[in-house]
Amino acid sequence: MEQQVFFRSQSVVSRIVAGETLIVPIRGRVGDLASIYSFNGTGSLIWQMLESPRTVVELVEAVAQEFDVERARAEKDVKRFVREMIAVCLVEVSTFVAAGTEGPVGREGLAAAGAR
Repeated sequence: MEQQVFFRSQSVVSRIVAGETLIVPIRGRVGDLASIYSFNGTGSLIWQMLESPRTVVELVEAVAQEFDVERARAEKDVKRFVREMIAVCLVEVSTFVAAGTEGPVGREGLAAAGAR
C-alpha cells in the first residue's frame, strides 16, 4: 500500500455542508442518493487531500500532525479508511515507482552499475 498513489474517483460529487463532508456517487449520470457518505474531521481531511494524488505516507503525516496522534495510530486509521473508500469505489489507486527506487542513481550508483 505504501507504493501506491490514491485519488478521488471521478464518479462522485462532494460538498461541505455545515462543516461535514458529504459524498454522493454518480451512477448513470445521476446522483445515487441512496448511497450518500458523510465524513468526520479525519475523513474530511483525507478526502480534501485526495483532491490531488497522494501516498499513504503523505496522508498519515497530515493526519498525525493535524490531530496530534501517534503515527502508528494515524497509519492504522488512514489505511482502514482508504481501504473502505476503495471498496465502495470512492477512491481509486494506481501503483508507481518512486524516483530513485528503480535502480542505482547518482555518479557512485552509475559507476557501481558499470555505466560511465
